[in-house]
Amino acid sequence: MGGRAGRFTRRGEELGSRMLRDAELFVMAEVVLVEVLGRIRDKDREIVIPPLFDVPGADEAAPLWQLVERYAYDDAWVPDMLAGRTTTEAGPDSFDGDLLGANPQDSIRRIADAACAAARQVGDGDGDNVVHFSYGDVSVRDYLRRITIDRSLLAHYVATYLGSTACPLTEELARPLWELTAPDAATWRSLGFYRDPLPLPEHVSWRDRFLLSAGHEPHPLGH
Repeated sequence: MGGRAGRFTRRGEELGSRMLRDAELFVMAEVVLVEVLGRIRDKDREIVIPPLFDVPGADEAAPLWQLVERYAYDDAWVPDMLAGRTTTEAGPDSFDGDLLGANPQDSIRRIADAACAAARQVGDGDGDNVVHFSYGDVSVRDYLRRITIDRSLLAHYVATYLGSTACPLTEELARPLWELTAPDAATWRSLGFYRDPLPLPEHVSWRDRFLLSAGHEPHPLGH
């Protein structure tokens, strides 16, 4: 898949075949999330974050650092998943154990860089390629949308619970993410990625439109 996609600049500009839009959005979400995770101090690790999804394994409140470790594990699999490898082919125990080590911020950046590098190799014609999960196969396009939603919501909640009064999602990310997912919102809800939509004011930013449509308060702590 990488060979067919050609080579891309860091900003996703075309050098070979065009980068898949879903891959571009995933890279944007990764950049936002890594910046937010860089704000975490040791004393913040036990902050309890509410459940982001109604998906088994992610449907209960959890300490912030547990979510960071879960994210690192999930992100470490991205290159293999986008390459079409099964967990057996990649090695089911490849990313077990402590992925963050003594320098967690460096490890987070390293893992995210590898995931983004893999995403940048996904060309516009690769969206229907297959990603293999233990429960079944999904398209590359669907996989990227799932993990982009995940990174976006995680960034929003972590930033909020670290004390930020502003959602970290950029309008450049939020608008196309809403445009890509809104037509299939019912499906995203059936999968547990979205909740029932919240009231949408007439004039609202794209980041708030995305959050409210996904059933999440832009200001969950009231500030």
